[in-house]
Amino acid sequence: MPDNHDHTSSQDVLTVAGRSFNSRLIIGTGKYKTYAENAAALTASGADMVTVAVRRVNLDNPDEPMLVDFIDPKATTYLPNTAGCFTGEDAVRTLRLAREAGGWDLVKLEVLSDPKHLYPDMEETMRAAKLLIDDGFEVMVYCSDDPVFARKLEDLGCCAIMPLGAPIGSGLGIQNPVNIRLIVEQSTVPVIVDAGVGTASDAAIAMELGCDGVLMNTAIAEAKDPIRMARAMKHAVIAGREAYLAGRMPRKKYADPSSPLAGLI
Repeated sequence: MPDNHDHTSSQDVLTVAGRSFNSRLIIGTGKYKTYAENAAALTASGADMVTVAVRRVNLDNPDEPMLVDFIDPKATTYLPNTAGCFTGEDAVRTLRLAREAGGWDLVKLEVLSDPKHLYPDMEETMRAAKLLIDDGFEVMVYCSDDPVFARKLEDLGCCAIMPLGAPIGSGLGIQNPVNIRLIVEQSTVPVIVDAGVGTASDAAIAMELGCDGVLMNTAIAEAKDPIRMARAMKHAVIAGREAYLAGRMPRKKYADPSSPLAGLI
């Protein structure tokens, strides 16, 4: 199975577009009660990358609370995203504005279709991805859990493939583990499950399938205790990664005693 990392090193890092991250968990910056709570959740999660909806988060109006006052972009990698964009043109325009505002060229592309299910419009996604890559952006791309489109996006030059686990904000967990595994097996760039995680076991499952990371927002922000959930997600991602690297035992149809029965007195 392809893997993007050298596990002989003492630290198993996530590498995206030549950038290394100690945590394989990426968290969002939406739906929190306050920016202060968001910052506290970030600390508890151990994440060193946050995704930022450029069209929804205040980055430059000093008359209102600003995210950058609570999460330092020099200490934490900002990943601008195109949440709320339904056309390729809107997505490209949004990320060009983000680059002008903050110099960000590592970005997360998402082009949505129907507001009811928020699945990606894959034709528009591919068109926007090509425009952005040609414009010098490093594109991490939100996509359907379709191995065919995932391969096409990697062939276009996307630096990370981000298939959904379930609809955005649903908390339903990994609905199609077979397709996620197929995407992992064929990809030579990082595969990061994006959307649908609801609790720690969902994050662990994503990592046990061989994914390189997990991105989540609602699962933490809408938990009764976001800080504690952020800490749970940190441990879940680590545990799932360790289990994947360890190699699980084979599934068996019948019991197999831990202590052999042969040779008993």
